[in-house]
Amino acid sequence: MLSRLRARGPRSAGRRSDRGAVALFVAICAAYLVLVIALVIDAGGRLRVAERTDAYAQEAARVGGQQLDQAAVLQGKGFKVQQDYVRRAAEIYLERYGLQVDHITFSDDGKVVTVTVQADYRPVLLGALGERKVTGRGSATLVHGVEKAETD
Repeated sequence: MLSRLRARGPRSAGRRSDRGAVALFVAICAAYLVLVIALVIDAGGRLRVAERTDAYAQEAARVGGQQLDQAAVLQGKGFKVQQDYVRRAAEIYLERYGLQVDHITFSDDGKVVTVTVQADYRPVLLGALGERKVTGRGSATLVHGVEKAETD
């Protein structure tokens, strides 16, 4: 038995083999790398959805902001939007893109329209783990004028 220990060398007596340790390290690093790549791809997708939702809300507000209260203009009460028409115009616009109006607010003077839209975000790689609602907000101010824009 002593000859066997000497054949192996004095260092290997009582130590375990390191075989497979590098493979385990590589497997852990690869799994971590795949997780980081998935997070980056899905975070980028969420940012794109947020940007697109903001753009749709902005356009819905612009479309709604064009709905003048013609009776108020003809009666000399000034320029303001007709709130019922704004809601309907924004809903029709957003229906084209499969979105719905979350809520619409108006300024006290009826010249600023703010539209809020919510969209669902479903991640590509993380699945149900990263599902979230994304909120987009846009506003439009009613301006008028012949030579330059006036807000009053």
